[in-house]
Amino acid sequence: MSKRKVTRRQSWRIDKIQEERANRALKRDSQIEKQLSGGELGPEQQGLIISHYGKQVDVEVLVGSQQGEIVRCHLRTHLGQLVTGDQVIWCRSPDGGVVVAVNPRKTQLQRPNNHGELKPVAANIDQIIITLAPEPRAHANLIDRYLIACERSEIEPILLLNKTDLINDENAQWLMPMLEIYQNIGYKIIHTSAGRDETLDELKAQLNHRISVFVGQSGVGKSSLINALLPGIDLKVGELSEQSGKGRHTTTTARLFHMPDGGDLIDSPGIREFGLWHMDEEQVLDGFIEFRPFIGHCRFRDCKHLQEPGCALLQAVEQGEITEQRFRSYRMILNSMQETL
Repeated sequence: MSKRKVTRRQSWRIDKIQEERANRALKRDSQIEKQLSGGELGPEQQGLIISHYGKQVDVEVLVGSQQGEIVRCHLRTHLGQLVTGDQVIWCRSPDGGVVVAVNPRKTQLQRPNNHGELKPVAANIDQIIITLAPEPRAHANLIDRYLIACERSEIEPILLLNKTDLINDENAQWLMPMLEIYQNIGYKIIHTSAGRDETLDELKAQLNHRISVFVGQSGVGKSSLINALLPGIDLKVGELSEQSGKGRHTTTTARLFHMPDGGDLIDSPGIREFGLWHMDEEQVLDGFIEFRPFIGHCRFRDCKHLQEPGCALLQAVEQGEITEQRFRSYRMILNSMQETL
């Protein structure tokens, strides 16, 4: 499909809007510089971005007598796009605060914007909890897509089997062998049920001292788990809005919550459904961790791992070192990527 041509008047309007935005940013930075030089801003201190609203962020105070306070802050333009989970340096201002610097990120999750450009949506995540359930049926191909994205982001994945009370003789026939494959590869698996508090202990221990994100297909119980881990979550969101003086926000922005039993959770509908964005074939191949010992050992350098003689991956499948299920999933993912090109 060809791109729609922009008329001269539309082009002028676009340029005008961009110019106005740039002027507003320069004016805001000029005001911040004036406050800095005039001593209107307080001393620099460490903070944590817990949510993002357009040109402003909610920053949690990390040290001192005000530790835990939430402050609505403006951003200096040159800092780039900051996201929930960013560790920042900020100063108090007459109308809240100003973020003046950002610390290097340990990890980040990205997703494409409306123009296909990859943009960060959350930072400094320690682990991604891939949630699955007997119902709706957990599909290995979808799980593999999440795992590839985790490996690509260099964030540890944890498989969480939720709704264990729904396991029966029928669904156990396909569910347990599938989970055994992931366990043999080396992925950690936790069993739980959001409706039974006694099953949450292992999950809470895994979440403690870490920043986590829950992902998974609709209906597996992510929201129920989050509500169980964060009792009164709606009340907490309301309280944060009251502290900022801005009222309740209807937004899909990622928000960071502190769990009562330890650990932090970043939640957002957009993050829960993240997947394979802008990856090439080599990145997908490397995302299957048990394939890595065989990569680069095919007879032909341009091997497509289809039916070429001397393909190291096909030989590994024949010898049982790679399961047929995972190899089929790899081929399905590549085929689906090619169909979208």
